[in-house]
Amino acid sequence: MKKIRVGVVGLGHRGRAMFKLSSSFEAVELAAACDIRPDNWFKKQWLSDKALAEMFPETVFYEDYDTMLDKANLDVVIVETGADIHAAFCVKALEKNINVLSDIPNVATLQEAEELWKAAKASSAMISTGANPNEQKFTILLKEFYEKGLLGIPYCMEAEYIHWSLPGSENHIHLNENGDWRKLLIPIRYCTHSLGPLLTILEEELRKVSCFGTGMHANDSCGDLGSGKKDDMMCAQFQTESGVVIRLMRNGRCRADIGHHNYRVFGTEGYMERMDRMGKQVIRYNSTRELDTSLKEMDGSFMPPAYENNINATGHGGMDYAMLDHFYDAVLNGKPAPISLKEGLAMTLPGIYAEESAKRGGEVLTMRYPWDADWTTEIK
Repeated sequence: MKKIRVGVVGLGHRGRAMFKLSSSFEAVELAAACDIRPDNWFKKQWLSDKALAEMFPETVFYEDYDTMLDKANLDVVIVETGADIHAAFCVKALEKNINVLSDIPNVATLQEAEELWKAAKASSAMISTGANPNEQKFTILLKEFYEKGLLGIPYCMEAEYIHWSLPGSENHIHLNENGDWRKLLIPIRYCTHSLGPLLTILEEELRKVSCFGTGMHANDSCGDLGSGKKDDMMCAQFQTESGVVIRLMRNGRCRADIGHHNYRVFGTEGYMERMDRMGKQVIRYNSTRELDTSLKEMDGSFMPPAYENNINATGHGGMDYAMLDHFYDAVLNGKPAPISLKEGLAMTLPGIYAEESAKRGGEVLTMRYPWDADWTTEIK
């Protein structure tokens, strides 16, 4: 079997997890790894039995990314650097015609969006967006529900990503030890987990946004995910050209351990939601096109239905495995990116515009994308 030579850049908790999970694919050869902190490779890290260097002795470690690209003869680069510095690593790989799996958000600025879009167009390689929430059970069922006509026309949606934070906890310490991006990226910018699944049933982009933040109400020394002069909570309202409305709430600080990801989708013929509250994850739905229109309930865990019996399907409830499986299959068989750069930017750029709207006191802004005729890197 042909082997895909894979390299990973960024060996924080997420990068290490993706590296180890990739080893479960028979077609993958873990050829290289890169990080500016050698300890992330050579020393045992959080939630690991032993150091990656011990686990993968055949893999070559690099401290310099350019050197890895030049010498490792890679087919794929997985970009797992901080969430505010993905684009430059993706562009360099694409310029060398190396396939890329980029974690989300894809870019941190509109200028980066233009550069990445151009690099992808000029490259013979493929770039796929690592949006694992698009692989979850709710997303798959929502798309099926919509395609069967049971939802009808979606006209209003809601999403929230409320991340429990506890200063001084082991999770907090280790999740923050490999980068400052958590202190720099304001809450609404990390909107991809929420918007991605909902955008899979829309045939148009989000075009208008208004966003407000609550301000910061706790002592900055508490070391929260929301520290660094960021809002404790931010709320954005988006609208498509046809009038579909999406409301999104994201937090920087929260003392309520209530569950991360929630979605509600209202359609002209039906309704579907995913609710995660106090350890209970459920999906509920109904449709006027069915004889029984009562609200039905099912398990709302993340595991994609097609992977329920796959013992290797781990990582965020199986979403990571499904994402990697689809990506490696596309690389091996010359298929299009499972989650395209266009889809990735459509769920990333609204966060950039929402941040600017909040800075302007909730001003309604028009959003543009690199494929628009009137695209500009200026926010007007």
